[in-house]
Amino acid sequence: MITIRNLEKIYDHTPLYRHFNLDIMPNKITCFFGPSGIGKTTLLKMLSGILKPDSGIITGVESTRISYVFQESRLIPWYTVYENMEYVLKTPYPDKAKRDQLIIEYLSIVEMAHVMDAYPNELSGGMKQRLSIARAFAYPSEILLMDEPFNSLDINLRNILFEVFIRLFESSPKTVLFITHQIDEALLLGHTIHVLNGKPVKIKHTSNLSQPLSQRVLSQQIFHDAKNQILSHLSDD
Repeated sequence: MITIRNLEKIYDHTPLYRHFNLDIMPNKITCFFGPSGIGKTTLLKMLSGILKPDSGIITGVESTRISYVFQESRLIPWYTVYENMEYVLKTPYPDKAKRDQLIIEYLSIVEMAHVMDAYPNELSGGMKQRLSIARAFAYPSEILLMDEPFNSLDINLRNILFEVFIRLFESSPKTVLFITHQIDEALLLGHTIHVLNGKPVKIKHTSNLSQPLSQRVLSQQIFHDAKNQILSHLSDD
């Protein structure tokens, strides 16, 4: 479990986080939902160690492998699909046969094994992001940070990538911290959804969803009710 206690972060003499507390369950997808610019990415940066809090304690991330998926695919342009996968796997898997096995396995899950010799500039935006997600899951991390990875894609590509993400998560569960300001993404992909709002940031509402990811349909009443609850707390100052 990741535990946050009395977290504080100040920007330009204004408290962004103050006395912020949170427990994050392992091997579940925790979504942080809220307005753009509220400080969701700052929270991920503090959890990853990229950014230091001004005070407070974060436990459960020490000496832990962390992988990332961002809005941009962040692929190495002069490496092929195969080489982009291999690049992150060389250190944890020095045995080439094991790396080859993992690369084929994960590229097959995202239906990209047939383009393993292609370069990023030969891929569509959706394929680049599929590769980025596959690479993050193939890396033997305990924690996966996702910062609005579907934000720049159209609805059809998003739906395809949701399916890809669910397949990867079910085959290799991790503790996933997922930032979004799209409520439907949170409802489709989150086990726990925290609604963040205000400055300093507060958790205004938490929804816990137990339905298996692969069985979720937004038209179901339970998701309709959860959506209304989340929206009401988002607008409540």
